[in-house]
Amino acid sequence: MGEVIGQKSLEDIFNDFLENKRIFLNKSALTQKYTPDNLPHREDEIRQLATMLAPSLRLEKPSNILLFGKSGTGKTLTVKHVLDMLKKKAEEHNISLKFVYINCKMKKVADTEYRLIAQLAREFGKDVPTTGLPTDDIYTMFYQAIDSEKQIVVLVLDEIDHLVAKVGDEIMYNLTRINSLLKNAEVTFIGISNDLTFTERLDARVKSSLGEEELIFSPYDALQLKDILLDRAKCSFYEGVIGESVIARCAAYAAREHGDARRALDLLRISGEIAEREASSNILEAHVDKADERIEKDRIIEAVNKQPKQSQVLLYSVISHFYDNKGESASTGDIFSIYSRLCGDLGLKPLTQRRISDLISELDMLGIIHAKVISQGRYGRTREISVLLASDTINRVWLLLKNDLGL
Repeated sequence: MGEVIGQKSLEDIFNDFLENKRIFLNKSALTQKYTPDNLPHREDEIRQLATMLAPSLRLEKPSNILLFGKSGTGKTLTVKHVLDMLKKKAEEHNISLKFVYINCKMKKVADTEYRLIAQLAREFGKDVPTTGLPTDDIYTMFYQAIDSEKQIVVLVLDEIDHLVAKVGDEIMYNLTRINSLLKNAEVTFIGISNDLTFTERLDARVKSSLGEEELIFSPYDALQLKDILLDRAKCSFYEGVIGESVIARCAAYAAREHGDARRALDLLRISGEIAEREASSNILEAHVDKADERIEKDRIIEAVNKQPKQSQVLLYSVISHFYDNKGESASTGDIFSIYSRLCGDLGLKPLTQRRISDLISELDMLGIIHAKVISQGRYGRTREISVLLASDTINRVWLLLKNDLGL
């Protein structure tokens, strides 16, 4: 007899999964690694980008391009789609084009200048050690590898703002000046960023050379997201397992989050997974509601995990007050007192009350807390701070912070 969990044995669970009507035809079509043939509602951006890059087919260097837009607006997919078509055309006509794509958020790929240039050199066949050589030597190897033949190189730096935040903009100055050192090849850059203010933090020399052309990707609305999901659902699910109302619900939830197609696709995929686990033959609107709740919890945990230490101490202070006062809201002064005491316990130098007020605003923008401004007449203003999270999420965040801060 199989091992029993609740009322079902493991054998029963596995048999049910095999015997029930299948939901997914191709689950990978709902993941980030999938590149669809069709990109609904990005036709204009595709044409504009193709026009900008077309000179490369004559071995003429295109302008450097910056693509801006919030997460999930199709920037990366658009670039990959256009470059795939450009590569096919170049191969048909025996034109020497090379495309290199680097995600600058990837650890041990673009978190130091050495690692990024070493990775670029490897893309051109150079055997580069992970550490040990002077950075100037790595640059030389990269330049020599590129300049070995007459060619156009298109270098895509996705999440370019993360690269500059980690390494500084000197690396971009070096890269955008590369063509002055080459005799045969020419390099053009495509930078992709979620941060519309990214270039404001660049040195003026880098800004002028990097951002020769710009493309802005607007968020999708609910109807556009619905079209995207309908298109993707055709190759993701078996016929008859999902209705249009379910897709419309996923689109409506995602449109609420800045028109994020990535979130919409995640909702669709997780809704299908929940339907499978419940042995349902169809994906229902209730499954979408459960999927949205799960994604929201994961988003909060990820956001808290990425916060700087001072922000984590501040949030721990807010939750401490919440627990100690049975959910009652707190004033800025209440939180600052708890925060200052915790900094002493942790050996941290406390930030000023004004800076703490800024961090409170940032946590409010993330949807973790709510900070309502309250007038106190001639005593000025304060903020009434409350926790916005569900009780089980608060507990998960609390435990995460205790562990991260060593409390």
